[in-house]
Amino acid sequence: MDSELIDLRTGTREVVLDLTSRCEEYVAGRGDGLLHVFVPHATAGVAILETGAGSDTDLLAVLEELLPRDFGWRHRHGTPGHGRDHVLPAIIPPYATIPVLDGRLTLGTWQSICFIDTNIDNPERQVRLSFLAG
Repeated sequence: MDSELIDLRTGTREVVLDLTSRCEEYVAGRGDGLLHVFVPHATAGVAILETGAGSDTDLLAVLEELLPRDFGWRHRHGTPGHGRDHVLPAIIPPYATIPVLDGRLTLGTWQSICFIDTNIDNPERQVRLSFLAG
């Protein structure tokens, strides 16, 4: 297995960050296998969804409805409502695995690999890309 960490800067707002092109570059020329995308953070996740047509904004709106910042979170360090960020990975997992054929991701036409981050306290993030040859 081959693996590398990529650094991300998410800023001070909630984001759906498209990682697809970085993942495509990583698997290019590798043949057949599996790409595993993993977020080594307790407050972020990975989702495969359509971007650019409003789904990314919709996802953040739904997360706000499901995990409102003003809920009585017991986990209270950080900015108000930070407890929701620690529950996020139970809803959006911190990983995804995508088949790779002939060095290309086998995503559907509108699918993108996205980093989901609602934690505005930590603008510096990492994602681990790992390739397991088949």
